[in-house]
Amino acid sequence: MEKKIIKKLLIANRGEIAIRIIETAKKLGIETYVIKTAKEPSALYLKHADVICDFTQNTNELPEFLDVELIIKTAKEHKVDAIHPGYGFLAENPYFAQCCDDEGIIFIGPSADAIYKMGNKTIAKQLAIKHKVPLLEGSSGNVPSPKEALKIAEKIGYPVIIKAASGGGGRGMRIVEDASQVEKMFHLASNEAAKAFDDSSVFIEKYVRNPRHIEFQILGDKHGNIIHLGERECSIQRKHQKLIEESPSVALSEELRKIMGEQAINIAKSVKYCSVGTVEFLLDDDMNFYFMEMNTRIQVEHPVTETITGIDLIEQQIKMAQGDKLSIKQEDVQLNGWAIEYRINAEDVQANFSPFLGTIQHISFPKGKNVRVDTGVEDGSVITPYYDSMVAKLIVSGETREKAIANSLVAINKVKIKGVKTTIPFCKAVIENKDFQLGNLNTSFIDKKMDGIFNEDPDEKLMAAFFATMDYIKDEQMDEAAYVDFEKGRNITPWLIKRRIK
Repeated sequence: MEKKIIKKLLIANRGEIAIRIIETAKKLGIETYVIKTAKEPSALYLKHADVICDFTQNTNELPEFLDVELIIKTAKEHKVDAIHPGYGFLAENPYFAQCCDDEGIIFIGPSADAIYKMGNKTIAKQLAIKHKVPLLEGSSGNVPSPKEALKIAEKIGYPVIIKAASGGGGRGMRIVEDASQVEKMFHLASNEAAKAFDDSSVFIEKYVRNPRHIEFQILGDKHGNIIHLGERECSIQRKHQKLIEESPSVALSEELRKIMGEQAINIAKSVKYCSVGTVEFLLDDDMNFYFMEMNTRIQVEHPVTETITGIDLIEQQIKMAQGDKLSIKQEDVQLNGWAIEYRINAEDVQANFSPFLGTIQHISFPKGKNVRVDTGVEDGSVITPYYDSMVAKLIVSGETREKAIANSLVAINKVKIKGVKTTIPFCKAVIENKDFQLGNLNTSFIDKKMDGIFNEDPDEKLMAAFFATMDYIKDEQMDEAAYVDFEKGRNITPWLIKRRIK
């Protein structure tokens, strides 16, 4: 296999992940190019790059970081060798990966074929069955109608969950408790999937109440070598969105880690996976695990794996994309200590985690050997409605989980952010929660263990009730509107991105 050294790298992303990629690229002697948008003309990541590609005059209908043709055109104009998509945006778009390949540009990620197969949950499940990876009972493929959905649900037993075949992030997903809900939930999930992913296909599987969410970090090269770098516990979630992650997981024994890791490698091998990726499982109370999906990109929570393994995942991504062979064998991977990542978002926790827009007047973070901060903002940065509300990721480590938690209590109290509300109070509440400290975690933790423990004064409580009520009404209206849209045969799609696979 011919190896092509990357000398120029375009980062098709923004925020903290753009800065994170730039740091490693510079370490490898690679010149970095980033995209400047009119929505964020003074963003911090622009100051870190070598070359800025100005998209501020862009008049295309597509958002800048979703405009495949414009990004490819820019890469060719600057004669870059490779494009790194980061996470989100086009990171898991097979059409984008294929376009890069067609134009002779290295896509820093897996092949378009692997992205497509793992991105389609139905195909991914079929591959899991073929390779004997444990799965929850459910439909063998896409479910074409509510009538068929009802038959399958009656067979496997309630509760069931209807999921978008091309979905992720909790969108196009509905839990069904009994037969009376099947038709409505089928339409809602299908219509939401069509709007979010331009694909209305859905499938059904048995719903596991209160599981742990465990994911394994995968690393593979273009020569067929694939290893795992241990697991991350991602059970602290709200509406299927992760808020706090840690590595390793207190739930896994060495034996279970070995078994799950081998299965994660099996599913990756099924698509000849090359790059970093994450295989996600559900783990029930009886320590039975089930394949859920594979994310074909770098993850938001990758720093906890880097912290306990000492392996730079972005560096590995770049080297694998160049055609390098893995220099790490499975027996070389050692999990040292414990690391916990806290996502600090500009959100009002007491108002149902509503995004909080505004200007960051001042921001400062703790420093030390047990603390790492990945951020894309500084004093004067603006939290806009155009992008996600992440302010920073605070990663705290220790020799043991107990020490990592103790260090977290110190570190989180030293984070200072003025001008916007953040999720710091929530993070503090989690750290101080006895069940969290004991490792008694599952995906219902916030709903069942965090109710009513945020510090509130009477005025804040009243406002929180008001905003929560408005948010609830909005969600209900959107659900009903989606159902009506489906019934009327409407398919409102915010953007259309063609898919083309060789």
